[in-house]
Amino acid sequence: MPTTFDLFGTLVTAERPDDPAAAVADALADRGVHVPDDWTAAYRESHEDVQPGAERPLPVHVADALESRGVDAPRDAVLEATLAAFDYPVARRDGALDAIDAARERGSIGVLSNCSVPSLVERALDRAGLEDAFDAVVASVDCGWRKPDERAFVAVADALDASPDSLVHVGDDPATDRGVEALGGRAVLVMETPLSDLGSELPGGATAREDRP
Repeated sequence: MPTTFDLFGTLVTAERPDDPAAAVADALADRGVHVPDDWTAAYRESHEDVQPGAERPLPVHVADALESRGVDAPRDAVLEATLAAFDYPVARRDGALDAIDAARERGSIGVLSNCSVPSLVERALDRAGLEDAFDAVVASVDCGWRKPDERAFVAVADALDASPDSLVHVGDDPATDRGVEALGGRAVLVMETPLSDLGSELPGGATAREDRP
């Protein structure tokens, strides 16, 4: 039985910039990129129509925001600045290792995270000491779809060589993580089941029930 985990808010806690536009601006300036005077407005504008459920990489959005103000920035500088702006300290949540071990005893395990910043998920896993814990790591920026879109769950199921309806997905946001239920999988929310108790909610656990909706 495959188990997948959301990352931010579920397995790790992470700081975030109070003002993302300002954080990106500072990181761009540090790399010699001219930041327009009305950068906040440019950052908040939509520069391309995006299909519902699709993930648009933040560096692409930042590059388009700059271009809309006549700034042609080097691609590498934009990529580096975007990562630097959101690369804040992370901490592994209590019970995360217990949950991972419990899931591992029952089958393959993966991460499925909504994240528009390339490499940020991998960086967070590394900082939390979880870089080698999973059989597959799928971020929305890589697969192109955000939870609760069914295609995000299909992507991680494919990465685990599993069927989507066999997934148990553990997360902290009902609006996104329960998307697996549309495919016949099961969602476990950490506000209802603490990570340290996950083993009892998985098939074969002490209180697991086959008749749960």
